[in-house]
Amino acid sequence: METNASHYVKSLLKYNTFNIDCSCRDIYEPTTVEEAKNVIAKIQGEPFMILGGGSNLLLTQDYDGYILHSCIKGISDLSPLIRCGSGEVWDDVVAYAVEHGMYGMENLSIIPGEVGASAVQNIGAYGVEAKDLIYNIEAIEIATGKEVVISADECQYAYRYSRFKGEWKNKYFITYVTYKLNKDFTPHLDYGNLHQLLEGQNVTAEKVREAIISTRNAKLPDPKVEGNAGSFFMNPIVPREKFEILLKEYPQMPFYEVDSERVKIPAGWMIDQCGWKGKTMGRAGVHSKQALVLVNRGGATGKEIVDLCNAIRVDVFNKFGVMINPEVNIV
Repeated sequence: METNASHYVKSLLKYNTFNIDCSCRDIYEPTTVEEAKNVIAKIQGEPFMILGGGSNLLLTQDYDGYILHSCIKGISDLSPLIRCGSGEVWDDVVAYAVEHGMYGMENLSIIPGEVGASAVQNIGAYGVEAKDLIYNIEAIEIATGKEVVISADECQYAYRYSRFKGEWKNKYFITYVTYKLNKDFTPHLDYGNLHQLLEGQNVTAEKVREAIISTRNAKLPDPKVEGNAGSFFMNPIVPREKFEILLKEYPQMPFYEVDSERVKIPAGWMIDQCGWKGKTMGRAGVHSKQALVLVNRGGATGKEIVDLCNAIRVDVFNKFGVMINPEVNIV
């Protein structure tokens, strides 16, 4: 297969926020649907991986294949819909929506990554998930090169999951995502400390966004200083019977109701209770302000991050009888 080395880079260092120095055969970054189709035709039969902003990725070795990274841009205001190129920075879209009086995204402010990843990961924060907003997804079917439109219902969204992470993995290259927002602002303040932060104020979407940005910036490390992928673990959802047992032993345990049979417990709290916050193991560590975040102290390998992850999982299971699982994609 022919490649144009002057247009593509092989190092993946700037393509993952953990700052792991791995390589691949080549990287293709189409800026239009037609370019994407041409690239997909070129790599037929070859190993490939689709990457977004690399903010939810942990590389453990060099990748013997090709990387596809969308650079398709554009935000179209179809109020109350907005259609966004998969290569748009997610937070730029949130800022655009708030500035143009379209609401629903503000709780997802400053989540790192790109639009395409929002549809794959079902990103979420402060009680809101991408699935609550996604209207449809435009994509290219890898096997045929055909353009398709996929409804949100077809994606079978669940907590940090979609069919794009399961049976549809590497089946589609997402080009655009359309979100359905609201012209009327209804604040969602029941998650985390949002209600406390905004108490006594005239709550607007702008103020919600500002509060979330301030809170996340205070808790999360800058990947340029300490490599990280934000929240490394998913918050476990446990049966109510298990939750009641834990609550008797840990009456101060924070929790969030999911439904009548299940309860979500913050993984960061459990990790903190195991004494991991701020600790270092080799060149990997746990952030001092947020135990949910694993960091590259400098020069860490993907394997060192994985070893730290596994040590934490064992300690949490031994203490609480609950297995926590990575949210980050480990390759």
